[in-house]
Amino acid sequence: MTNYLDFEKPLAEIEGKAEELRALARQNAEMDVIDEAAALDRKAVDLLDELYKDLTPWRKCQVARHPERPHCQDYIDALFTEYTPLAGDRNFADDHSVMGGLARLDDRPVMVIGHEKGNDTKSRIERNFGMARPEGYRKAIRLMEMADRFGLPVITLVDTPGAYPGKGAEERGQSEAIARSTEKCLQIRVPLVSVVIGEGGSGGAVAFATANSLAMLEHSIYSVISPEGCASILWKDAEKMREAAEALRLTAQDLKKLGVVDRIVNEPKGGAHRDSAAAITAVGQTISEMLSKLEKLSPDQLVKARREKFLNLGTRGLAA
Repeated sequence: MTNYLDFEKPLAEIEGKAEELRALARQNAEMDVIDEAAALDRKAVDLLDELYKDLTPWRKCQVARHPERPHCQDYIDALFTEYTPLAGDRNFADDHSVMGGLARLDDRPVMVIGHEKGNDTKSRIERNFGMARPEGYRKAIRLMEMADRFGLPVITLVDTPGAYPGKGAEERGQSEAIARSTEKCLQIRVPLVSVVIGEGGSGGAVAFATANSLAMLEHSIYSVISPEGCASILWKDAEKMREAAEALRLTAQDLKKLGVVDRIVNEPKGGAHRDSAAAITAVGQTISEMLSKLEKLSPDQLVKARREKFLNLGTRGLAA
């Protein structure tokens, strides 16, 4: 059963009525409601087009957080073969909100790393809702170092509300771990590509997304802070999250204009959660294209291009 967002309530009513008619037809073969159900289906398609034609930034936040959206595990299962998970930071513990390991993409050996939110109550608690602790970032650093040692391209899949802000995480050096992970992204001498598949929240996302090439799904978001957090700080009112979402310029479309994002991956009509297979396939094609382009560069060129990319951010429109 589809979970509908607040702004999709009119769509829920139409699709619900169509399903009721089909259920009645299954119970009573003499009822002729096929044409009526088909008419409702067409109306639902038109309404879906209208709803998603020009989403506001806040509505994009809602779509990016949709619980049925494909997560890191789904992408790994569908796109990669011979996936061998690697666990632990060799220091404190294994953080289940960060998953990664050796794999093959189109028979190309790679290292894949990503945030995993979980897909039900039990797994979401186990995965800490995709909010990594210091050991998660240190695990990512370990995997990036291994990839660098063996000359393997690194692929990161970003989907996190932000790094975990708990007392224990801060005591174990959360900010230092994020900084080290970001530093390692800039240092490795292999291609590094990243895709924001849902939420790209704060430094917790930057620590994985400081890449040669960064792509975002059409309805994903990438921001220094959540709209609710921004509203709480600026206006002392979390309910002003809609205004905050507008001001933060957190959509893929805004970030592409600003030069933060290199590519936007189109989502199926109605969002990735309505056709996970199509969304995953599109992301796989984008990753392959980005890697093919980067593999032409030498290790020195990769590092130089990556550093220059981030040093030049924010200079658009400035005089030389």
